Amino acid sequence: MKRVKILVIDDDESLRRVLEYNLAQEGYAVLTASSGEQGLDLLKKEGADLVVTDVRMAGMDGLQVLEEVRKADPNIQVIILTAFGTIEMAVEAMKAGAFHYISKPFNRDELKLTIRKALQLKDLERENLALRQELRTRLGLDAIIADSPQMQQILEMLGRVAPTETTVLILGESGTGKELIARAIHGSSPRAQGSFVAVNCAAIPENLLESELFGHVKGAFTGAIRDRVGKFEAAEGGTIFLDEIGEMRPDLQVKILRVLEERTLERVGDNTLIRVDVRVLAATNKDLTKAIQAGEFREDLYYRLNVVPLSIPPLRERREDIRPLAQHFLQRLGAPPRLTIAPDAFKALETYDWPGNVRELENALERAMIFHRGDVITLADLPETIRAPRAKEAAALPVSLPEAGLSLEEVEKELILRALQKHDWNQSRAARYLGITRHTLLYRMEKHSITRPGGRGGPGEEEKAE
Repeated sequence: MKRVKILVIDDDESLRRVLEYNLAQEGYAVLTASSGEQGLDLLKKEGADLVVTDVRMAGMDGLQVLEEVRKADPNIQVIILTAFGTIEMAVEAMKAGAFHYISKPFNRDELKLTIRKALQLKDLERENLALRQELRTRLGLDAIIADSPQMQQILEMLGRVAPTETTVLILGESGTGKELIARAIHGSSPRAQGSFVAVNCAAIPENLLESELFGHVKGAFTGAIRDRVGKFEAAEGGTIFLDEIGEMRPDLQVKILRVLEERTLERVGDNTLIRVDVRVLAATNKDLTKAIQAGEFREDLYYRLNVVPLSIPPLRERREDIRPLAQHFLQRLGAPPRLTIAPDAFKALETYDWPGNVRELENALERAMIFHRGDVITLADLPETIRAPRAKEAAALPVSLPEAGLSLEEVEKELILRALQKHDWNQSRAARYLGITRHTLLYRMEKHSITRPGGRGGPGEEEKAE
């Protein structure tokens, strides 16, 4: 096992020998230097886990040594030795980043304890760095299961938008993974070291949401017995995720708009402006354009949030993702590697419509993990709704069914063509008419090579704002 290496720098030869002896007795590998310059040269050649340096030396003093060590490797802790009369210099060293200072003549036990604590802090910092790197991988774009073409396109968009400061509006049904997308954006951004603060605007009572977001001062309302920091301030330097923002009442929408435009807020009961540095991500399962028409959502806030819209397709429209998602959830739930899913059970998972989307799939597999026996999840282990879904009532379709049969692909293509023609090739309105997202419509138009007569209105072509 590699021994911890400590570099001792002091121009007092007798003190260097005492330190070298005591530290060697504790099992440390000790390097010694008689000057700051010599010590830094040794550090460059041999490296060290910890530096113990006198503060007052001829030539380069301890403060200069500290500065150079911090430049070379900020993870190396530095302990300052100081004689009577140089305490002020030691305090200055603490402000500059030294771990601690010890007064001469020092107690041997005090020195050993201080060194032990400094090395423990170094280990903690190393563990924290490894954990942050792991979290960046686990919560970044790599955390998203995306085998389907629709999700691959979304991943490509995320790769472009994550490194920016752009506000993103994430759209999609409940359970599609909007918060996971938001966390991935944060985890792949320059703000990944900062906090990710999620607020479900629909889960907090209306009369408390303002205080939750912006904080309040003591006495602002009944029960406000102390000052409280809001979620925006808690996310300083990081990202705030406003989930279900479509449920927010209009007067609060005005204040959110102000934060977005001016980067300032006021706590409830106080007029002091507080500047905040946060990135805002928002999500909703509502059609905000309809909410605007109904007077429930501010149009100016909508356009401020909708800088980059991301529409997450429901699971039933990206069935290619069901199998890898199922395997992922089993692994996350602690399933043994030998556990498999029977073919008929997989078929049921892949043909079910998943009204609860990815969240419902995870819950179904958690239930299967409880009830399965042996090494295989069978059809019987799945919820009844998935094993035997109720047949949908036949809808009255404006098509006839010929005796000779027909191609499902052709029917889909014909329905898409009719919807586009009905809405003058406006892709957004045609998608809403068909009950799918515009992103899905574009994918299917490309799949069927559908373009507007005359060459305009093809997949992905710009269309006039509605």
